[in-house]
Amino acid sequence: MAEAFFSPCPRGLETLLADELRSFGASGIQTLHGGVAWQGDWAACHRANLESRLATRVMWRVAQGRYRAEVDIYKLAYSVTWAKWFTPDDTIRIYVTAQKSPLKSLEFITLRVKDAVCDHFRTVSGKRPSVDTANPAVRIHLFLTADTATLYIDTSGEPLYKRGFKPAAVEAPLKENLAAGILRLSGWQPDEVLLDPMCGSGTFLIEAAMMALDIAPGLGRRFGFEKFRHHDRAGWAAVRKAAENRRQAPRRLAIHGSDIVGEWVRRSRVNLEAGGLADCVTLERADLLERVPPAAEGVMVTNPPYGVRIGEAEELAALYPKLGDALKQRWGGWRCYFFTADANLPKLIGLKASKRTPLFNGALECRLYEYRMVAGSNRRKEREETAGD
Repeated sequence: MAEAFFSPCPRGLETLLADELRSFGASGIQTLHGGVAWQGDWAACHRANLESRLATRVMWRVAQGRYRAEVDIYKLAYSVTWAKWFTPDDTIRIYVTAQKSPLKSLEFITLRVKDAVCDHFRTVSGKRPSVDTANPAVRIHLFLTADTATLYIDTSGEPLYKRGFKPAAVEAPLKENLAAGILRLSGWQPDEVLLDPMCGSGTFLIEAAMMALDIAPGLGRRFGFEKFRHHDRAGWAAVRKAAENRRQAPRRLAIHGSDIVGEWVRRSRVNLEAGGLADCVTLERADLLERVPPAAEGVMVTNPPYGVRIGEAEELAALYPKLGDALKQRWGGWRCYFFTADANLPKLIGLKASKRTPLFNGALECRLYEYRMVAGSNRRKEREETAGD
C-alpha cells in the first residue's frame, strides 16, 4: 500500500530532489515550493532517509482536512490513531508552520495539537506522552494553508543533512544537502578533478567523496522511523545491507581542498577523518590567488565569504577583481562555480557568468555562478576569429 510523504529541501533543489526520489521508487511526485510531495511504500521511505543527499526530512502524512477555526484542528488531530504508531512512553514535540492561515496564534495551535494527541492517548491507554523540545522520540508536524490542515509524523528524526559526523564545523557552515545539490548542479562527475579552494570545514569535499565512493549519507546515523511500533525491521535491514554492499572502500580520489587559513584546513582534515575519508582527499594550505591548478582541466566549487561581518564587504570588493585575474591567468580549461549571497561578486570579478542559479541557504537568497574558463589556445582562437569577422 502506498503511503503519502513530503520531503522538504533547500529551495532551488526541488527538481533534483524529485529525480532522486524517483530513483528510490517514489511515485505520484509533485514538485512544490521548498520540497516534493510523493507516494511510496515503506521501503521507498527507508531508502529516501538512508540515501537521499538532498532531502532535509521525510515526513509521513497521517491526516488532512479542511478547517475554519482552532477547534477543527483539534478534532482532526484527536481523530488520528497515534497509539498505533507510538506509545505514551515516547516523548513528543509539535511543530507548526503556516502559509496564509487566518489563525492568529501558531503558538496556541501548537498547544491545541499537543492537547489533542495527549487526549487521544488518555482515552486509549489512560496515560499521556510527555513533551521534549530538545530530543523528542516522535516529531509531529502540522502544516496550514488558508483552509487546509495537514498532519505529518517525521520519519527522519534529526534533519537528514546531519550525516552523523563532522564535529569541527566552522562558523556559518553550509548544510550538507545544499552542498550536495550544488555539486549536482555543477555537473561534476567522480572521474573529473574537483577542487574547493576555500574549503572551510570541508563540506563540499566530504559530500563529493561520499558520492564518488557511493556511500549512502545516512549510514552513520539513526532515524525516527526506527522507533515506530509498526517498524518493519527486516525490510529496513535489507535496505541498509544493500547500501552497505554498494559502499566502496576508501581510496585516493581526484578531490582537492585548500584554504588560506591553516586552522580551517586542519578542521577539514578532522571532519574527513571523522567520516573515514581522510586518505581520499588531498588537502593543503594555499591562497587561491596564488595557487596553481591540480590538473589541466577540472571543476572548481566553492562557497566564499558573504561579506556579512564588519569589514568583510570591503575586503571582498578588493578580492573579486584579483580573483577574476587569477582565473583568467591560470585556470583555463576549468569550470568554476561560486556560491554566494554577495551581489558584488558578479559585478567585480570581471568575468561573464555562463549560468546563474538561484538557491537559498536557509532564508538567505544566494546564487550559484558558473564561469567556464577557456583554455589558452582556445582563447587565442576566439580572438583570431573575432578579429577576422
